[in-house]
Amino acid sequence: MNMSRREFMQMLAVASAAGFNLAACDSSSQSQQGATTKAAGGVKPVKGPSNPYEIAPFGNVSLLHYTDCHGQLLPIYFREPNINMGLAGMKGNPPHLVGNSFLKHFNMKPNTLDSYAYTYLDFENAANKYGKVGGFAHLSTLVKSVRAQRPDSLLLDGGDTWGGGSGTGLWTNAQDMVDAQKLLGVDVMTGHWEYTFGADRVKEIIENDFAGHIDFVAQNVVDNEFEESVFQPYVIKEINGVPTAIIGQSFPYTPIANPRYMVPNWSFGIRDDSMQEYVDQARDKGAQVVVVLSHNGMDVDLKMASRVTGIDAIMGGHTHDAVPEAIEVSNAGGKTLVINSGSNGKFLGVLDFEVKDGKVRDYRFKLLPVFSNLIEPDVTMATYIEKMRDQDVTYQGETFNMKNRLEEELAIADDVLYRRGNFNGTFDQLICDALMEVKDAEVAFSPGFRWGVSVLAGQPITFEHVMTQTALTYPTTTRNEMTGETIKLILEDVADNLFNPDPYYQQGGDMVRVGGLKYTIDPNESIGKRITELELNGKPLEASKNYVVAGWASVAQPLDGQPIWDAVADYLRQHKTIKISDLNQPKLIGMEGNPGIEL
Repeated sequence: MNMSRREFMQMLAVASAAGFNLAACDSSSQSQQGATTKAAGGVKPVKGPSNPYEIAPFGNVSLLHYTDCHGQLLPIYFREPNINMGLAGMKGNPPHLVGNSFLKHFNMKPNTLDSYAYTYLDFENAANKYGKVGGFAHLSTLVKSVRAQRPDSLLLDGGDTWGGGSGTGLWTNAQDMVDAQKLLGVDVMTGHWEYTFGADRVKEIIENDFAGHIDFVAQNVVDNEFEESVFQPYVIKEINGVPTAIIGQSFPYTPIANPRYMVPNWSFGIRDDSMQEYVDQARDKGAQVVVVLSHNGMDVDLKMASRVTGIDAIMGGHTHDAVPEAIEVSNAGGKTLVINSGSNGKFLGVLDFEVKDGKVRDYRFKLLPVFSNLIEPDVTMATYIEKMRDQDVTYQGETFNMKNRLEEELAIADDVLYRRGNFNGTFDQLICDALMEVKDAEVAFSPGFRWGVSVLAGQPITFEHVMTQTALTYPTTTRNEMTGETIKLILEDVADNLFNPDPYYQQGGDMVRVGGLKYTIDPNESIGKRITELELNGKPLEASKNYVVAGWASVAQPLDGQPIWDAVADYLRQHKTIKISDLNQPKLIGMEGNPGIEL
């Protein structure tokens, strides 16, 4: 369905008349909902009307960007973090701001659409008031509306689209998202969780489904045998006659954070030198605009922007940071914009460049939250999603209807269940509690994934909710004995991956979630010294003593056994009502006054 701007505005008016509070995004919040423009004196707001989707066209090169949707085709609830700590030079800077500090930095008001979109504040009440976010049918309508105002624009997908958090994605071997991307009109993408479907499946999709439709780019993925790029490093496309290069940057630590055996012959890495070579090569071939489509994580993007010259913008993902302004980073060649567009299909970034005489002269950027109650779903996409979900599939020898399985109600949430933040969320604790009970373990470890949707108090917890938290291609639960010393070493290693002061040594994600165990952490310390005061059942953890530890998502080797979703589903069916009365958070020290923490 092609929707004109007038039709789109009429639809919004109907939504407002039906009771949705458009005034919640009033003109006083335009400094963050409005576009930003590069001008003398820095970034300043561009005035505009109160409607959150009214963005005047600008310039002659437009790029639309979404990232990290993690297979979420339907509208969802998603609580933003209350802990997203910045250390060293990142303390107090985006993206490491939460709650009230975030609102203050971006001049937003509480109890508005902005506050609901970008912060955890009053989440439950705001969710009940404003409704769900995202959904590919709603995103599709928004993309079509924005593109109608910006002919010849490109739609960029930052990756984490096929995998991590979708039952239909797992059961269809990513075909659900591949077909949805083509319907949405994606032009270029890069990857991360895509690789967890295995090298053969990734290449099959690119060579067959994507051929003639979507370019998959990644300059930093190299075949170890032939020492050459596995994928196109970049593409050059003309936008309104302006040659524009899109260079891909896949997640650099894929074989560490995910199983190496799934991509055994590929190496990744950051590769600043080759990035510089490809930027220069694209310029030599006539590119007047150079954009990096990145899955580095925002801190890594900021450092890369300071080191590699000639990049006009890095449009990034991986760390799920929704930052409503483009961050300008100075380097030896000028300035590079760094942009991150959130996660879960919840945001659409719109970057407009004015290009004259072969160079970018000006820009405007706006990040659009996708409020499902404000946007009419695109009929074609909605029909596809419904038909795709309501089909029989065979997975691991069992045939079943996906929709019926996903809609099974397992228990009732007595509290808001969420996963997002540097330490345990309530859904993380639910998973740890389930592991300890089902596996008869003293301690549970659950990965610090940032994907997984939220469940409001009083809502049924469905099998689909569980799959948004657990659906991946290496789901086997484990039960092992570990010494206290080994447990501490694991915590120290993960903490260094997250809190290393050098972004190039950070691997994204959050701290491993822990059940049963108490500990203290000083993120400012060096590796080996961050974790102290480990306790189990009120007693100090003994270095030489063995403890029974349950876990899941081992990256070492393929395992057979009970998948995590079955363990959690069994636990929910037995307990019926889930209340997390005491969230197992570590004791934080050395972090007083950090604007990335609100407890």
